[in-house]
Amino acid sequence: MIPHIDTSLYDYELPEERIARYPMAERDQSKLLIYNQGQISQTCFHNIVQHLPAEGCTIVFNNTKVIRARLMFHKETGAQIEIFCLEPIVPAEVQQAFVERSSTTWKCIIGNSKKWKDGNLVLNVQTPHGIVPLQATRLSVNGNTSEIQFSWQNAEVTFAELIENAGVIPIPPYLNRETENIDNTRYQTVYSEHKGSVAAPTAGLHFTDEILNTLRQGNNTLVNLTLHVGAGTFKPVQTKDVEQHVMHAEHVVVEAEAIKNIGWGRKPLVAVGTTSVRTLESLYWLGVKLLSGQSISNGLAQWDAYNLPQHYTVQEALGALLSYMEQNNTTELHSITQIMIMPGYEFRIVDQLITNFHQPHSTLLLLIGAFVGMDWQRIYSYALNNNFRFLSYGDSSLLIPQK
Repeated sequence: MIPHIDTSLYDYELPEERIARYPMAERDQSKLLIYNQGQISQTCFHNIVQHLPAEGCTIVFNNTKVIRARLMFHKETGAQIEIFCLEPIVPAEVQQAFVERSSTTWKCIIGNSKKWKDGNLVLNVQTPHGIVPLQATRLSVNGNTSEIQFSWQNAEVTFAELIENAGVIPIPPYLNRETENIDNTRYQTVYSEHKGSVAAPTAGLHFTDEILNTLRQGNNTLVNLTLHVGAGTFKPVQTKDVEQHVMHAEHVVVEAEAIKNIGWGRKPLVAVGTTSVRTLESLYWLGVKLLSGQSISNGLAQWDAYNLPQHYTVQEALGALLSYMEQNNTTELHSITQIMIMPGYEFRIVDQLITNFHQPHSTLLLLIGAFVGMDWQRIYSYALNNNFRFLSYGDSSLLIPQK
């Protein structure tokens, strides 16, 4: 059953000066708020290992990489047209779209769209293979997005190489500034690997190679999965009843070995970021769909987690998922999730959460409310009263809910 949530309860006043517009000089020098079963304290993120389960834990990271998704074209008149690539349409698989060598079609947001009434746009891209003209053709318009076909005439160059050489990292709109050189490295996690996001999984921005090595040396299991973060993560909930909000869908890639580590580890599971939470919980519900005799070819819909059978164990659900992968002769699950995690949701896999401080009225704040209950208000009040920095480049928290 879908919970009835009054979204006005998940709002708070965030002063502009509390938004971190730039990262700290060192990744691990941010503050860390610790919420441990109702008790709140603070330390430095560099000390996080000391506050994770002493017996060891399974720590899950989202290793997606932010792409240079903003492309700046110019018309002959001199007008600048920005094309912001959101997600691929043809081919629909992210990694496949990046290795295309002649053409790919993407769902995009167009900046200064009124100046682009007709015709194609061309951007000359300097690559190691020389200058390659990249042509953009608008195929259709759907609300505030457009379907854009990119084409080029050099088979030595992939689309990934073109946007890497011509594009700009898309920092969050609430930073109210243009992308700068520091963002090219600091708006990526040190473990980022698979290109496909238009926003960073920001909880991971605090980790350093030193912290990761310390975790590996302990009795911990480190697991990577991939959820490509879409621009919908910044979309506020504007409806009074959460049931009226349309949740964004995101692409997920998880290896079979990761699923085994998640499902059969006996240690507490710590998710790094809300994107990892969303992926982990989605794995459970994909397995439940299979156990219910349903297809998972279209991934998960927004309310599946509330409408599907609720009685299966984690091992049963993940076991079904692994059997499905084996039957389809694949060691890598590719799917789409649109599930919305909000108060009333019962977490199946995640025990603890490392996360930043999120925007008022956001789906991410609803997820926090689901995880710690109305104590989210105490947590955020403490952060505001103790000079914590908020949002993408802000400080961090370790949330251990009451049992």
